[in-house]
Amino acid sequence: MATSPEPPKEPTGKVEKTDAEWKKQLTEEQYEILRKSATEPPHGERYEEFKHQGKGTYHCAGCGALLFSTDQKFDSGCGWPSFFDPAKAENVTTRIDTSGGRTRTEVTCAKCGGHLGHVFVGEGFSTPTDKRYCINGGGLLFVPAKEDGKTPAK
Repeated sequence: MATSPEPPKEPTGKVEKTDAEWKKQLTEEQYEILRKSATEPPHGERYEEFKHQGKGTYHCAGCGALLFSTDQKFDSGCGWPSFFDPAKAENVTTRIDTSGGRTRTEVTCAKCGGHLGHVFVGEGFSTPTDKRYCINGGGLLFVPAKEDGKTPAK
């Protein structure tokens, strides 16, 4: 997952780009995850980074929308970054996903439509929502909190 010292500018509306524009802007991994709904391998480099990150926020690597915060982060042991709730709910959408021969709830960025992962409910985690947003770290941009513990908004 990429890291930035400052939060990206939040998009004010929908972000629409051609496939060629997305390919030019994103790394190959980000493109595959966000635009082609790929899934990174479990327990990989992004998951290890996630487990050791301090306070901060997670933004869409495609458009910069604020998605999650370390305030909602937990280690579910599943091998991917997990959150029990979005930091900014209006930037996260869900839809039924029947790909791969099973029914799941896909999580996407509401601003650019980028695939983020899936959300699962009722797994018994001791979180306030009993939800697990299982998110591909490669589609996220992490912004560490400043020394005062706050992440400046843009």
